Amino acid sequence: MRVVILDTGCANLSSLAFAVKRLGVEPLITYNPTDIKAADRIFLPGVGTARAAMNSLAERGLIDLVREATQPLLGICLGEQLLGGTSEETGGVPLLGLIDADVHYLKADDLPLPHMGWNRVMPGDAPQAKMLFKGIEPGEWFYFVHSFVMTTTDATIATSTYGETFTAAVARDNFMGVQFHPERSGRAGARLLANFLGVAS
Repeated sequence: MRVVILDTGCANLSSLAFAVKRLGVEPLITYNPTDIKAADRIFLPGVGTARAAMNSLAERGLIDLVREATQPLLGICLGEQLLGGTSEETGGVPLLGLIDADVHYLKADDLPLPHMGWNRVMPGDAPQAKMLFKGIEPGEWFYFVHSFVMTTTDATIATSTYGETFTAAVARDNFMGVQFHPERSGRAGARLLANFLGVAS
């Protein structure tokens, strides 16, 4: 199996690569178009600001490659948000537009931001939810680090609550994303990565 972790220039890739390797799969970290097009699975990781991430994707020629991907693609944390339409961060940032949902500042009431720590995730009944969360109990704990969230829409396949209920996982066709970090979420995170890759955990 050929697995690509997109070298977006805006992510800590080592922990994700290590988590994938622990499942018996050797990922390739790259932004080479040939390698990306030949991949069976693609990860879109991201940390930092949406504007910096979109600028980095543009500089590396990744925007059209991501938009035209036909393989299963999983965005993680900021990578999930990048799949949306627009982020209200820094005055408004156009995103990849692959999922009809915008990104807004988390309405956490009096809770501290950024939201850093473990939170329960409730998957829905969409086919992608059943695939990603197979063998994972509803309400399982996953690890989050974020201040922005994707608005809940018909594309939302799992939710979590921190002040407000927000999209914890999203999907449209082959494009999927999770707001949490599966690579830092213990056994449940490993199972989700294995489900995405189609391998045993």
